Amino acid sequence: MVRSSKKARRLVADEETYLWSVGHRHHGEQGRYRDCREFLSIRRLGARGRLLIVFQEGAGRLVPDGILHAGAVGTEGSWLNLNEPGTVRALLDEALTGGWQPDDPSTAEVDGWVMFDTVAARRGA
Repeated sequence: MVRSSKKARRLVADEETYLWSVGHRHHGEQGRYRDCREFLSIRRLGARGRLLIVFQEGAGRLVPDGILHAGAVGTEGSWLNLNEPGTVRALLDEALTGGWQPDDPSTAEVDGWVMFDTVAARRGA
């Protein structure tokens, strides 16, 4: 099952316009959800490439499961709201610093937990 925001939102960063949306994926099995993941999709306006930042549930890392609001990801000590433009900007900046190229026509999938601590510190989460 996939849920995502209905319309891409705009973010202007360093004179470039990006489109982004937040979504949630999981598999249902015998009335229970498993393999929950929250994702943030970003692409630069006019570019073919896309960045998919995925937050997979597990190992003390939490994503929405009907208790938390959609877009919430965190650990027991820190939380990020993927629906906040400031959080999206911080994740975009980290991805660009890490080498993501918006003009690359492929979809780059990144483990969001790798960037979590840095972005949470930047956001004061």
